[in-house]
Amino acid sequence: MSVEWLIERSAVELYGAELVRAAARPAAPTALRLIDDCGKEWPLALERYLGRCDADEQRVLERAIGPVLDVGCGPARHALALARRGVEAVGVDISPLAVRLARSRGATVIEGSIFDRIPDAGTWGSALLLDGNIGIGGAPAQLLERIGDLLGAGGLILVEVEAPGMQTQIDRVSLHVGAMRSRSFPWARLSVDGLGSLAADAGCAVLEQWHVRGRWFAALQPS
Repeated sequence: MSVEWLIERSAVELYGAELVRAAARPAAPTALRLIDDCGKEWPLALERYLGRCDADEQRVLERAIGPVLDVGCGPARHALALARRGVEAVGVDISPLAVRLARSRGATVIEGSIFDRIPDAGTWGSALLLDGNIGIGGAPAQLLERIGDLLGAGGLILVEVEAPGMQTQIDRVSLHVGAMRSRSFPWARLSVDGLGSLAADAGCAVLEQWHVRGRWFAALQPS
């Protein structure tokens, strides 16, 4: 086993391992962070991912129409919160370790990419793209188009975006923790300022947008 392999790992593997470690030691702070090619850093809030939805997130979930797809669900706190409300919700995540953790918490989760075959295509009521998951794959318009194909008539996409004034950008990023880093991968950061035009490119209309305590959300509807 080479030294390079020990230092550089796939993002899926590194994320899953740190998520499991954080779940096992909830009192210990996590240091997983996302770094772009220019050196800008964003910490990943694993403690928040593993906790319960706060009141602001619950208000987002109130808008969801079941059945719901929680895209990039991680430990599936949103799917679990919806289930407690009596709303059918299924997570989707590409990380085997995250899926295993989510299932151990009682969530129903599909292991794989949202671009893989998803059961019951064309019948889902809503999809969640929270915690920055609009950035998945670095192609937000294609991601919204794909999700639109999975929803039924009148379905909603509930997204979390960046604050106004930030330039929408697509970067190569990597995950870092301690001496380890992941191989780079594309990731998008979408400002609320650019949401309308991007949604239109993806065949969606922005029905509503709002912000609470520095977090920005929107409800989109495919045409």
